[in-house]
Parts: sequence; C-alpha cells; structure tokens
Amino acid sequence: MGFASHSQERWSDFKLLEYKPRPFTEFDVDVKISHCGVCGSDIHTLKNQGTWIGTKYPIVVGHEIVGKAVKVGSKVTDIAIGDRVGVGAQIGSCGDCKFCKNGNENYCNVRMIDTYGTTFEDGTVQQGGYANYIRAHTQFAFKIPDDIPSDIVAPMLCGGLTCFSPLIRNGAGPGKKVGIVGIGGLGHFGVLFAAALGAEVYAISHSTNKKEDAMKVVFVSHIDDGERIESNLSLALVQMGAHHFTVTSERGWAEPLRHELDLIISTTNGSKDYPLQEYLSLLSVHGKFISVGLPEAPFPQIRCQDFMSQGALMGASHIGNKAEALQMLDLAAKQNIKSWIQPVKLSQAGCKEVVESVLDGKARYRYVLTDFDDEKFAN
Repeated sequence: MGFASHSQERWSDFKLLEYKPRPFTEFDVDVKISHCGVCGSDIHTLKNQGTWIGTKYPIVVGHEIVGKAVKVGSKVTDIAIGDRVGVGAQIGSCGDCKFCKNGNENYCNVRMIDTYGTTFEDGTVQQGGYANYIRAHTQFAFKIPDDIPSDIVAPMLCGGLTCFSPLIRNGAGPGKKVGIVGIGGLGHFGVLFAAALGAEVYAISHSTNKKEDAMKVVFVSHIDDGERIESNLSLALVQMGAHHFTVTSERGWAEPLRHELDLIISTTNGSKDYPLQEYLSLLSVHGKFISVGLPEAPFPQIRCQDFMSQGALMGASHIGNKAEALQMLDLAAKQNIKSWIQPVKLSQAGCKEVVESVLDGKARYRYVLTDFDDEKFAN
C-alpha cells in the first residue's frame, strides 16, 4: 500500500492506494520501508512531463528507499532477513544481455525495470517507495553499512549514485581536478563524493547563493591504506568540500579555468543559454564532460572544432551498478559523508509538501520522507 497520485491535473494530491506486487521469485528481496528520499524524477513523473511522459495513474513514486529485508528468495546470497537494505531507481533488468553480464546492468537495453511505472507481462504496475513495502531483485538491493543513518543514506541511492558512478568511471581522485556544474540535489553529491575521493573540486554555479554551503570543509580526505589523510585547506566543519567556486554569470568567468579541469560532471536540468562551449574550454587534454542532468531542450549546437583544441570528450551517465553502489556506501561510512537533508514525516500532507517544495526549488538539498509507521497505511 502506498501514497499515490491519481491524475496529472491533481498531481500533488496523494491518496492511499492498495495494490499487488509482481510475483515473488527466488532472486527477490521484500523490504519494509522506513525512509524514502524525494527525487526530481518523482515530480516529473507525477506531472507526466518531458522525458517522463507516459505516466500510468494511479502512481506511487519514490526510488531512494531504505528499510529492512522481511522476505528473501532462496537464491539471494548477500542479504538476510533483518538486514537494512537500500533500493534505488532500478529494481530489475533482463540479466542476460551483454551489459547485464559485464557489470553494466544499469544500461540494460533489453528489459530496464524502473522502481516505479514499469508494467509487467501480467499487467502488474510497479509502484515505488512512498509506500510500506517494495520488492526488488537482489542485484538492485544494497545492504547498508551500520554507520550510515537511514535518513542520510536514502538520497544516496539515486542522487548519490548518479554522481558517484561517473566520478569513479572517469578517474576522479588525488591529482585530478573535477568541476561540478549545478549545486543542487544532484550537484551537492557531486561535490561531496569528488572531495571524498581526493579530487580538487571546482563548484560551478550561476550565482553565489550556494557558495558558502559548497565551500565549507575541514579537509579533503581520501582512503590511503585504510587511513584518513588530512590536508590544511580550511579549519571549518566538514560539509560539502569544494575548493573553488566559479560563478558563470560573471563576465569572463571561464578564462581563468581554461584547460584546467580533468572532468566535469554537469548536474543541471537547465538548457536555456547553457554555456556548453565554455564548459568544454575548461577541459584539459582528453578531459571529459559528463552530463547526469536531463535538460528537456537540446544542448546548444557545437562543432568538431570545439573539441579539437584539447581533444575533449563528451558523454552522459545513468545511475550506477551494484558494485558502484556498494563502493559508494562503503566510502560514505568510512568518511562519514552526510547528505544534506530536510526530513518530513510521511503523510498525505507530507507527500504534497515535499513534491511541491522540490518543484519550487526549496530543497537544501534533498527531502526525505520518514516515520513510515504501520498506522499510516491503515484505511
């Protein structure tokens, strides 16, 4: 049972919905939910807009899920009943294609099963995490280290992993300079994890509004033979950890960073006046520009010449695989990485509050629904 939106017109009004999950298999894990983060994808789905057109109402959204395993299939080897488990934006794939077999199940192009909205062969519609239970294939259920609180870890399961995967796959670490474009729900994870991995981090934003948040740091730390290494960059409390802050609305902003960065992760969904040529100019030889944001409008037109001065590369990234999720959680536990969250108790009013607040740009930086008590789901 979950809190569902029943129409596009009243997209932010939630009512309890009783529904049946798909049939349980020997590879599945049933999770009793305690927390669920709120992602921008939830709002796009509820509003049936852009990339997310095709919403089937009623719909229960939510794909940053934390809870306890209450049922475990006979072929599940890494999760036991009672374990605290996380589920992100994907709960299944075909399992047989080249991508699934080489550790890229998050790019499965045969059967990508999203955490909400997928329709199965028997007509069952997959519902998400604003609910009391979720059923997921074990490949997409992650045991959570004891050291990370449930409300802190929930947003990492989509927002965090979406930034962590391209950082890891593109070599972020000591000696690398990494730019994070957009300091919002996704971007704050980009800064947190790039700094924790030991990179020199450049926060890039259209205004100075979030400079103080992004620059708060006591050290840039990374794991070296199991030890935490501390540098003398600042004496403030541990927060996001950017070392530099660039404002793109300032005249000539790109020139000081020309050819300086090894990697740029763009987290913004904005595409109007998007300075793509300037971003590419910041990259060093064979530097990479990776987008994890999903702007509705196309990027500005560019030419081959815009890549040639330093052989820049451009691409995108989609969530992350299980190995990366577990690596992210391990790093967060060891480094005491904290998502910046605003907890809201689960209820009809609470669901409405969080989705409307995300739409209005009020998140600093992720909302998390909490207090999933059994009585909340009593009709």
